[in-house]
Formats: sequence, structure tokens, C-alpha cells
Amino acid sequence: MELQWLAEAVPNHARGATPENLRNFICRCHFSPYAGPAMKPLFATLFPLVLAGFALAAERPALPSDVYKSVLRIEVATQVPDYRTPWNAGRFGGGIGTGFIIGKNQILTNAHVVSNARRVLINIYGSPKKYPAKVDFIAHDCDLALLSVENFADFAAFPAFSLGEIPSLESQVRVIGYPIGGERLSVTRGVVSRIDFQAYAHSRADSHLVVQIDAAINPGNSGGPVVQDGKVVGVAFQGLRQADNTGYIIPTPVVKRFLKDIEDGQYDHYAELGISEFPLFNPAMRKALGRPDDDKGVLVTNVVPTSSADGFLQPGDILMSINGLAIDSAGMVSIDGEDVSFNEIIERKFTGDKIAVRFLRGGGWNDVEIALKPLAWSRMYAIDYESKPRYIVFAGLVFQPLDTNLFGSVKFDDINVRRLFSDFVPKGLFREQQDIVILSRVESDPVTSQLESFAGFAVKKINGTAVRDLAHAYELLHPQAAPEFFVIELYGSNRPVVIPAAKVADANERVRKSCGITRLFNLDR
Repeated sequence: MELQWLAEAVPNHARGATPENLRNFICRCHFSPYAGPAMKPLFATLFPLVLAGFALAAERPALPSDVYKSVLRIEVATQVPDYRTPWNAGRFGGGIGTGFIIGKNQILTNAHVVSNARRVLINIYGSPKKYPAKVDFIAHDCDLALLSVENFADFAAFPAFSLGEIPSLESQVRVIGYPIGGERLSVTRGVVSRIDFQAYAHSRADSHLVVQIDAAINPGNSGGPVVQDGKVVGVAFQGLRQADNTGYIIPTPVVKRFLKDIEDGQYDHYAELGISEFPLFNPAMRKALGRPDDDKGVLVTNVVPTSSADGFLQPGDILMSINGLAIDSAGMVSIDGEDVSFNEIIERKFTGDKIAVRFLRGGGWNDVEIALKPLAWSRMYAIDYESKPRYIVFAGLVFQPLDTNLFGSVKFDDINVRRLFSDFVPKGLFREQQDIVILSRVESDPVTSQLESFAGFAVKKINGTAVRDLAHAYELLHPQAAPEFFVIELYGSNRPVVIPAAKVADANERVRKSCGITRLFNLDR
């Protein structure tokens, strides 16, 4: 214990010490000045050990100070749309995040750091100067973004981080960033405790590979590099409120896929298989399906129409393997020595890539090759960023397309609205109606008197015509030859909403003035 303390003390109190004065330093720290020649044999033993301690400290893989300059502080001013009153400008705010240099004028960070950004400024470690930056690519489904600055000259001398592999369990990593609690750079250490396939909080609809560490990821840490052996092994992105010192990082397979995707100048999103599956743990269920108790295979419960799997798989099939990797009864496969969801195989593919799928149907083996493609309609269940709310104001009635943004802003209690929302993709409702149009609110006006109770219902028909999307609803509400009345039928309502056509123009003008509406509709994202 005494020797360990000594080795640690010397670097702190004898910086620049020479071999000659180290002997005096050791003597002053530990021995009486009267120790004299009697202690020379001990000095002869201790002195090489202390020098060896210096050598070990020098070989320790600490990050050089110039690398810290490649970890940047990102300051963002944001404007978040208001889906309750979609004609308003929205809420202005801001935040702090972290990014790091991975190449010439390439700064990697989290998508949620720069989402809805109106202005992005970057600080270099130890410098008060702020550099304007722009978002070149952003992927909300995997929470990553790539930035660039207007003038990279001041950054050109900084080393770029290189990407490593997935860190192994129980290995130590360092999280570098600008978390709350101070203005300067922060470095914390953590141990890899789990590698899993989990939800990404930013979009609320996507799940990818994550690495859990026992170091807190606090606001401001987001987008910072997680380093091991001098290489980036992940990007810090979210924490767990229910637990202390638990953070999650985006591992390098997800980062590399994002960077590969944008090589052609655009981000194409993830390809999806388009199925829902159920684990086959229950012995009785396995017996009913004619399967032995061998802990293999998962049950296909739904195939999304027009998805990659449509025409190949069907409900009731038992999925046994993908690309030759056996799927267990929990839906897990073994990749690089780790058990992860079989969806991770699909995660690493791109649009147009093919996968080999083996499944059982009616007791018979089937082998098919499926070309993967994105399922654009599934983005309805993800939060939309950098888009203006679409809406129509018509005689005090406000119509909006239903999506996760609106669902999170307005409370919808009607069971029909909830059913339409949940079935929109799984049951392929998008083939008949591209938007679920909602009567989201009723503004006060003589024309809309006694109609407040209709707010929150989904629109079924306007003047007898089924509504396909919001643009179609606008056409039906603004025909070349106006009818005497506009009759709006709603899902789950016993009677329609009826608006006299002759009173629409005056009502629009009154509502425009009372609510401060500059434009009565927006049909573009």
C-alpha cells in the first residue's frame, strides 16, 4: 500500500523531477533526514520502481489534449411547432449538446441535439469563439446527424476520431462531452454492462442495437464520443430516469450504417421486413403448432400489406432462420458472439439488399429470398421533425391529419380514432386513405355554436365522398360550385356536422381575426 501511494504521489508533486532529486524527494516524503546510509539498500530498490511507475503512466492510453479539441460544444436555437394551434409559429427554445470530428468538415452528433434547429453554433474546447454550423444529414430513426461549419480552417489541425468495434461486456469506456453542471469539458468512465436491441427515445417508434454502460448520460452529453483504446465505440444518446448511473450509447454498427447510407448524398432510412412476431416459449403452443420443445422459431402474427415480406410470409408461419442464422424462441440470433434480436440482421442491410429466410408453413419447410425496402407509412408512428403542421381552418372547424405529433399534443378519447391510428399500418388502411383526417378543434363562432362536442372525431365523408387525405378534404370543402350545405360525417358520431355554405366566408374572417390566423390552411409539410 505504501509503494502504491508513493508511485501515485510522485507524478503529482515532483513534475519535472530528475533522477538525482527524486532520491531526495523519496527521503523527504517517507524517511527521517537521519535515515542516512542505512536506508541506501531500500533506496536502490524503490528508485527503479518509481521510474517504472513513470514509464507505465506514460504508456497509459490517455487521450492527448489535442484530441479534446475535436470534441465540440454545440449550441442550438430551436423552434418547435405547435400542433394544438397549428397556424402559430410554435415555441422557441434552445439547448446544449456535444459533437465530434470524424473527418474533414464532418461533425457527428445526435439528431435530437439539432432537431427543429433554427441556428447551430459550435465551440472549440477552451475557446470562446462560436462558429455557425449547418445540418447536412439527419436520421431521426437512428438519432444521428452530420454537421459542417462554414469555415473549417480553424478545425483542420485537430485529429479526427476513428470508429472502432462494439465494446465487449465488462470493458471500460470513457464518455466525453459537455453535460449540465458546468461549462467545461467533462470526462467520465463507465463499464459496459449490456448489449441489447432497444427502443430509441428520439423517434418513439424505432428500435436498434444499443450498448448500456454504468455511467450517467446527462443532458449535454448527447452526441459526444464514447472512447475505448483511442477509438470511438459509440455515441452517447440517452439515459434511464428510473435508475442511477445508467446510460446508453449508439454502437458503431449503427453509426457506420448511417455514414454508409448518406454516401450518395441523401439519407434513405432503414429497410424493414414488415412483420410482427410472437415468441414461442409456451410448451402447449409449441405442441399445438406441431413443434418440438427445442427452443427454436418464432410465430409470424402479421404481415404488413405492401411490405418487404408481403407475398412471401403470412400469419401462422414459423420463422426459423435468416441468412443462415438460427432464430430461437425469443426471436434472438447470435451475431459476433452476442445474442441479439433477429431484426439486427435487417438493421444492417440497405434498400435493395436481399435476405434468405427459412420458415415452416403447415409443417413444411420453405426457403425464400426477400428484397428489403423501407415502409414509409410506418413513419406515422414516429415523431416528425423539421416539418410544419398541416391543417385546414373552415368556418371555425380545424382539420388536421392524425400522426404521433398530433396524438401527443391533443387528447383523443374516441375509440374509433384510436383504432384507426393503431390499424393504419398493420392492416394496410393507408391503401384507401393516405391521411386519417381529424376534426381536432372547434373555434368559437356563431356558425360553430353547439358543435364543440364533435372535436376529436375522425372525418369519414364530406358531402357523401370518402376522404382520402387532407388535400382531398380541402378540395371537398372548396368546390367550384358550392352546395347549399357542407355535410361532414364522422366515425362514431350519430349525426353529421352541417355548415351552411353561405355563412362560411364570414365565419372564416371572424375566426381569422379572433385567433390571429394569417393563413387558413397549410397542405405542405
